[in-house]
Amino acid sequence: MSINKEYIDQQYEAIAEKELQAWLEKQHQSPSILNRMTSGTQRSINKIIPDKIHQAVTYAIEKMVKGVLIGNQFIAPKPLQQGPLRMKEYKARKSIKTYTRTASVEGAITGAGGILMGFADLPAFLAIKMKMLFNIAAAFGHDTKGLRERLFVLYIFKLSFSTQKTRNETISILENWSSFSPTLPDNLDDFDWRQFQLEYRDFMDLAKLAQMIPVIGAGIGAIANFKLSQMLGKNAILAYRLRHLQELKTVSGNLPISK
Repeated sequence: MSINKEYIDQQYEAIAEKELQAWLEKQHQSPSILNRMTSGTQRSINKIIPDKIHQAVTYAIEKMVKGVLIGNQFIAPKPLQQGPLRMKEYKARKSIKTYTRTASVEGAITGAGGILMGFADLPAFLAIKMKMLFNIAAAFGHDTKGLRERLFVLYIFKLSFSTQKTRNETISILENWSSFSPTLPDNLDDFDWRQFQLEYRDFMDLAKLAQMIPVIGAGIGAIANFKLSQMLGKNAILAYRLRHLQELKTVSGNLPISK
């Protein structure tokens, strides 16, 4: 029985590594013409907006994200220390299933209320997404009470809700996390919140603007939150899979996975 389990684990990891390579290639793709045009338009709009507005939005998002991160560290689930990759990913997918449903219900409720309720969706949906990431991290054996792991969560978040150009930069950081982590800031205050909020806000504006339309906003909010949560969860699993397989290869004496 143990031999069969070992064989299954090896086959799972072989398939997982192929899927990971395909995902990495996608993250490294050059921005498309449409992506560059959209990014250019958003940058033009951002230049028109007064800097005081940017500062206010940056401050608001920074406080919300930091509040969720700091709050979750006290209720973070206990990390899973043992187990093969397939079991870790099984637990991670269970968390994704739970939180995508929660996010969908939340999106439907806030979407039904139009513009005013739409504003309430931002902190609520943000908290759901961050809590899901903390549970995925725990499934892979990482303790999110530490600053280093909370910053890894932020980079997964940044990878998921940003332009292709920023994804190119962020995936390189995740691929080289062991060498990059010593250069991380000593506290959350030193994180680049201005870029974080611009990328996140622009992405979410495009994805969820229609949610604020009365009546039809409920259906749109439910679908948008479900799809966005699924996308974030998938990226999180693959980011932690990358670390897991790199650690296995490092222990066995092989070179880490790279593009």
